[in-house]
Amino acid sequence: MTSTAPERPGTDHVVTADALRRTYAGGFDAVRGVSFSVARGEVFALLGTNGAGKTSTVELLEGLARPSAGTVRVLGLDPYARRAEVRPRTGVMLQEGGFPADLTVAETVRMWAGCTTGARGPTGAGRRTEVVERVGLGRRAAVRVKQLSGGERRRLDLALALLGRPEVLFLDEPTSGMDPEGRRDTWDLVRELRDEGTTVLLTTHYLEEAEQLADRLAILHAGELVLAGTPGEVTASRPARIRFRLPPDVPAARLPLALRAAADGPRVEIRTTTLQETLGELLRWAADSGTVLDRLDARSPSLEEAFLEIADHTPEGVR
Repeated sequence: MTSTAPERPGTDHVVTADALRRTYAGGFDAVRGVSFSVARGEVFALLGTNGAGKTSTVELLEGLARPSAGTVRVLGLDPYARRAEVRPRTGVMLQEGGFPADLTVAETVRMWAGCTTGARGPTGAGRRTEVVERVGLGRRAAVRVKQLSGGERRRLDLALALLGRPEVLFLDEPTSGMDPEGRRDTWDLVRELRDEGTTVLLTTHYLEEAEQLADRLAILHAGELVLAGTPGEVTASRPARIRFRLPPDVPAARLPLALRAAADGPRVEIRTTTLQETLGELLRWAADSGTVLDRLDARSPSLEEAFLEIADHTPEGVR
């Protein structure tokens, strides 16, 4: 079932997708009626397994392709039909930059600055130095691209996306290949950009990243938007779980009716929307019956569980 990401009341939406579809040759629908909007100054995360339709969706938002149906607006404009007006006001960080390996960091940024026309403000030497420093590559400016680590190349990709002071920033897997320090630094930078008024739309496979950064998020499944909201709203839509093992001489049928759940021999899992009450009832029963619950594990709902539950039902073949 297709869902629409809830909007913040009274906000200025700078990215909107309405009943968006993308059909490839042969009739394959990679994006199937997706609708959502992103507010100015908001970080919005698109999640999904490989093949869920994230890249196909983002390419439409970036104006790299025309939708098969539905509409896209970025800063109030069609990003495909009016690309010359939209592109200077946006920054795009692709999964791979593909820049010449023999250029240094400084030379790459200078080359890209020459291609960044109509940007918000000058992209001269001062601005080039600023973005390199801001992504933590100041001391690596004279190093050739081929000598950079994978994480450092991602930092360079981010620097180039920021060069034109974009109003809207598209980040496709921005911390892929980064070490934990680089990931935390990038998170801090994204938060700074949001606080400065930049609207950020990102895709990521790191669920912690989405939880840390996103004001709102959406999970795609088989080309459809199936779950959306704030991280708290998304996790609250899923039940908590309690797992334990019963002693060999205690069958699951002895559990109180309200606690009976999926059991595989002595292993029992209970799903509940009232974790405290259910756990309390279970512990009282165990105490009254003298039953030891081995490997007892109770967990609140998490974004990871919501994501994996959807991913387990994702068919193959969706881009």
